[in-house]
Amino acid sequence: MSDSIRIDKWLWAARIFKTRNLAAEACKGGKVKMDQQSVKASREIKTGDIIDVQVNQLHKKVEVKNPIKNRVSAKMLDEVYIDRTPQEELERYEMLLASKAEYRGRGLGRPTKKERRLIDKLKND
Repeated sequence: MSDSIRIDKWLWAARIFKTRNLAAEACKGGKVKMDQQSVKASREIKTGDIIDVQVNQLHKKVEVKNPIKNRVSAKMLDEVYIDRTPQEELERYEMLLASKAEYRGRGLGRPTKKERRLIDKLKND
């Protein structure tokens, strides 16, 4: 295995982003940081680097264990990075997801077009 790789390629290979393009866009948008500084997609990373990544509204902190070039299965992620995300951040994200879930009582049927629009509006705010 190599000793360094582009950060956008590694973020994709480590399954933090679904596509390499999304990883590059996150770098370009300032959502990927090392040492509290935004990094470009071409930044080389190596073993031991700590990366702060914002994925949707979750702020992940990961330590590079293995700078891989090819995407690996989800089962092998323990060999690729160490998740250093604080527990409070994970709890905040779970609470955020739970608050966006809507509840519809039994027997009420499908929402009408007007109700669906209202639900969509509330979810997007």
